[in-house]
Parts: sequence; C-alpha cells; structure tokens
Amino acid sequence: MAVTLDIQQPQPFDLVDHTILIAGNAVAFEGTLSIRVSEGHDEYASFTQVGALALRQFQGSITIPEDNTFKLTRLFLTLADDTGNEDGPKVIIPVLFGPKILPGYGGYRPYIVKPGDNLTKIAQSEYGNDDFQPIFQANQHIINDPNLIFPGQVLRIPRNDV
Repeated sequence: MAVTLDIQQPQPFDLVDHTILIAGNAVAFEGTLSIRVSEGHDEYASFTQVGALALRQFQGSITIPEDNTFKLTRLFLTLADDTGNEDGPKVIIPVLFGPKILPGYGGYRPYIVKPGDNLTKIAQSEYGNDDFQPIFQANQHIINDPNLIFPGQVLRIPRNDV
C-alpha cells in the first residue's frame, strides 16, 4: 500500500510549545503514524491513529516533558508510517522550540517592523531590556543577520506567561 502523508500543522519553522499539535491527511499501515521529536541528540516519541485504507484527516500531538534535555532551539518533528515498513516514507518538519527561546514561553505576537526599528529597540520596547536574542531566535528562518531587518517585515515576538 502506498503511504500518503499530507501534514498541514505544524508548518516548517512554526514556533511550538511543549505540546506540539499535529494535523493533516494520511493513509498508514494499520492506521498508526509514529511521531518523533529530536534535536539530533535527544528524542521523544509517540504515535497517533490515522485512516488505514483511505486518505483521512487526523489530529494528534506529542508532549515534550518540562524537564527535557534539549539544548537547541531548532527541533525536527518526524512523522512516519513505520509500523509495517521500517524504511517507509516519512515527513521531517523543522520547528522552533519556544521554551528554549524564552523562559516561560507562552506564545508570540506578530510585530510589523517600522522605519528606524532595529532588534535592540524592539526588545527594549517589548521586554524592557536590550536582549534581542529571543526575537532573533524566533525569526531565525527569516533573519540571517540581526543587524538586517526591513520595514514591513512581520516578526514573531515571543511572550512569556511569567
């Protein structure tokens, strides 16, 4: 049977929390899709049920423990139908792990860069200090150099619950 994995959530470089919600359409052997989250060192695994004989919508999640040992902000979410085929097709999605970007991470808000803005100025306005690293890390997929942002760019400003 051909395996179909159409993952709609999360999208590449989405900013995620400890519980990563996953949704899409899939066909999988015995209706099981494995889920793994890794940074290249440590890994957490789970599974979710999907349609077995026809393409069906599914929702699932994986929770990364609060006491995880991840050291990097970029994680890789791997979804695979490997229950009957260890070398079966899989989808790998890079995501950004909010709790490693900002302690107490509780989501983000969009910010439209204005003329004259720089990351330090935005951090001062948002956090009351000059530490722009959370903003830079949350936008690493669109900012290569923290000194180069442009008016009209939409940045994600991580917020915390603390």
